[in-house]
Amino acid sequence: MSSLARPTHGRVIGGVCAALARRFGTSATTMRVIFLVSCLLPGPQFLLYLALWVLLPSEDKARTAW
Repeated sequence: MSSLARPTHGRVIGGVCAALARRFGTSATTMRVIFLVSCLLPGPQFLLYLALWVLLPSEDKARTAW
């Protein structure tokens, strides 16, 4: 498993689904479909996405921090 950072390439909106897909070893498309299906269920999925967008560092910033 790799570190959790939003990639600079391959992101669609914020890169959160691409970062989660890379972390858990699945494709970004699969993670995006899972997110879209989860939005049909009640809960704070969209707010969680926004929070991760703000809290996860971008890949280039995470690389320079370490």
